[in-house]
Amino acid sequence: MSAFKRAPVSAGPRRQDVLAPLRVAEIVSSKPVLPAEIISTILDYLPVPDLLHFARTSKRMREMVYDDTRWVQRLQVMGCWNEAEARKRFEEARHKRWKAQQARHAEAAKRVGIGVDGVQEPTRTSVTLFDADWEEEAERASTDAQPKQRQASIADGFDAIALSSSGQMSSTADQRPRAPESLLSIFGSVRSTRGHARQEYGKIYGALAPFYFDIARSENHTDPIVFRSYRDPEHQARMLAQLKTFAKSDMSQGWQLREGKLDALTEVFENAVLREFENGLQAGDVEGRMRKYAYVLVSLNGGQAGIDLFIRQNSIFLEKERLGSPMECIDEASVGNISLEPSHAFLGRLSAAFNEQVVVIERVFPPTANVLLPFLEGTGDVISDYITLLFDEAHPKSIEWYLKAVSGIYEQSLRFAKSLRPTSTSETEFYEAVDRMIAKIFEPHIDLYLGEELDFLKHRSDAEVTEWKRKLTEQDASMESLFMSNVNRQADKRDFLTSFKRVVMMPVNVLPTFPISSPFGFSKPATAKALVNGDMYPSHPASAESSTRSSTPVPANGLIHTPSRSTTPLPEAPTTELAAKA
Repeated sequence: MSAFKRAPVSAGPRRQDVLAPLRVAEIVSSKPVLPAEIISTILDYLPVPDLLHFARTSKRMREMVYDDTRWVQRLQVMGCWNEAEARKRFEEARHKRWKAQQARHAEAAKRVGIGVDGVQEPTRTSVTLFDADWEEEAERASTDAQPKQRQASIADGFDAIALSSSGQMSSTADQRPRAPESLLSIFGSVRSTRGHARQEYGKIYGALAPFYFDIARSENHTDPIVFRSYRDPEHQARMLAQLKTFAKSDMSQGWQLREGKLDALTEVFENAVLREFENGLQAGDVEGRMRKYAYVLVSLNGGQAGIDLFIRQNSIFLEKERLGSPMECIDEASVGNISLEPSHAFLGRLSAAFNEQVVVIERVFPPTANVLLPFLEGTGDVISDYITLLFDEAHPKSIEWYLKAVSGIYEQSLRFAKSLRPTSTSETEFYEAVDRMIAKIFEPHIDLYLGEELDFLKHRSDAEVTEWKRKLTEQDASMESLFMSNVNRQADKRDFLTSFKRVVMMPVNVLPTFPISSPFGFSKPATAKALVNGDMYPSHPASAESSTRSSTPVPANGLIHTPSRSTTPLPEAPTTELAAKA
């Protein structure tokens, strides 16, 4: 058997990773990197302590955390940033830098142009490429400026807050005593300066963050240190108002819970102040409790709750029945006319009461509180209720009453508006508000009033026209009776009938005359007389019968002879009634 042994087969050299050369060349990095947009969004939701911790991780993170736009956004949310002021300050700073640079250039040019003996040598100029003394002095100046810069950065507010292991912020105000009253106007000290937004926000954070987070940790409304640090209710209200504004910049996790606790505490405080204000209102303590707690409410949230309570509990609105009743105008109305004296007295008493309350408003509320305009709106509601009831009662009783009531009370309302007096701070807009109030009161009644007025005008016009026609007819009849009063009716009637018979019978008596040679000619024994009252009388009574017969023609000398008839011409027939009577 052979002693030869097979050498072990090795797998050869170990294959290296494909990306190993790229990693060596630093082309591919194994560390994951988030986009800057995602990191910026994450930073927006971090609390301030975590932001300060995050800024210490790297230079890049520090630049992102200290970015001025991030802190400008927080100041804008709180309403502390004025872009116009920031632009103005930036332009002023740039102009100062430009002037300083021009001064340095002028100084450098002057130094280069001066010789060793102090004589100007314009032809010989020298430039120092390196000055060891100058470089050493500049480095020493920069070294001395570092502690000063560090000391100045403490004023930004963040370095004045000590970071605890739990992530809560504890103020170092205990080490550096600070007057609590100085914190009540912290927002007034904020300046809108580009590049210093972080420092300005730090002032606010260092002053208000301890109170804000203490309220979030408190179990009941007596635990917060804000009520132990400030004993004056007005100071407490001002601090709570600032904390409410500061809560708008809290965008980190749990901000809803912290803001909810702050709102609950503010509501409890406001209710307590409202009770004191109401007690002063009922007691009539104008210069005491009413004035004191009105200023507290205005400092807290503008005082809207106090204004509503003052208007709701005012005697004008609670006892408006004492000013007058609209039914008095109906009860005192006469026949065909409504009485507007009660409405005039009502508006007069209301004007006097309103002007008295204006004096109270000026004494109780600060000038910044908008009390008069809401109070004026309430007064308009009182007038609206009064005239609406009056119009509703007058309309079904008489349209004329309704029309007189609307037009008359509108005129009285205009005089009422002129009698009101404004406060010293609301004179410019007060009278415009009064005009709007009057228009709002009468606006619901305009359509009905115009329609009823048009119908009433039509009916009244038709009645007047009918009455005029009746009077004219009666006048004509009376004139005719006057003209005919001296005429005998029976005689006039008889004369008329006689004339009528003459006219009717005249064609019968007027007959044509035929010549004697005519075969139709005939002779009558006698001619008829003229008609008298329409009757025919013969010439001879004895021969009346024979006169009606036609006579027999008698031949004479071979000719038929007809008795001759009268050829007297007949009178002309009358054409008028007067001619017939003649």
